[in-house]
Amino acid sequence: MMNFTEQMLEKIVMDLYGKTEIAVGDKQIDFKAPFKRVTMYEAIKEFTGFDISGMDEAQLRDVCKQLNIHVEAHAGKGKLVDEIFGEKCEGNYIQPTFITDYPVEMSPLTKKHRTHEGLVERFELMINGKEIANAYSELNDPIDQRERFEEQLKLQERGDDEAMFIDHDFLRALEYGMPPTAGIGIGIDRLTMLLTNNAAIQEVLFFPQMRPEVAMQEEGLSS
Repeated sequence: MMNFTEQMLEKIVMDLYGKTEIAVGDKQIDFKAPFKRVTMYEAIKEFTGFDISGMDEAQLRDVCKQLNIHVEAHAGKGKLVDEIFGEKCEGNYIQPTFITDYPVEMSPLTKKHRTHEGLVERFELMINGKEIANAYSELNDPIDQRERFEEQLKLQERGDDEAMFIDHDFLRALEYGMPPTAGIGIGIDRLTMLLTNNAAIQEVLFFPQMRPEVAMQEEGLSS
């Protein structure tokens, strides 16, 4: 999937501009494959100095405190790791970079890594400091999936309104069987902003009627 993604983006940029390096704001971004690959834990260690692999929730909270990252009391291990990466790492990836090997707590619908305990088979593509794509191997083990949902339910009970509910219909479907599956989601609006060198998402949306409203707000004319 990573190979397909980088080859697709390289071809799109080549078809548009006849070269792989393009200007995005004041930066030059090169879409030449292959893209850099960095694990989640490697990224956090590089930009914070902390090796969080193997840390429990209490230790992660202490790391957040030392890094001056505000986290809610109900945040679980997955959200703590996500906050650290988002605050200290994500914005540093200007050139296309795949972030791989996410902690299992961050990805309740993703299959466990086949060689690394505690991780899942997932990647996100970062370009110009933002997430452009998210992909993973689909979890198709109904027992494992139920346990993940139950962990999410515990987070809900702690006050995490972003935690997932137990989807009994989905679990029943998995019990009948699902073949090995993977998928990717690409932020087309963000990608279009990159490839057209636009800083505002309104410039690439197919809703031109939104633009006058934004302009009026900027000029202080809206009610």
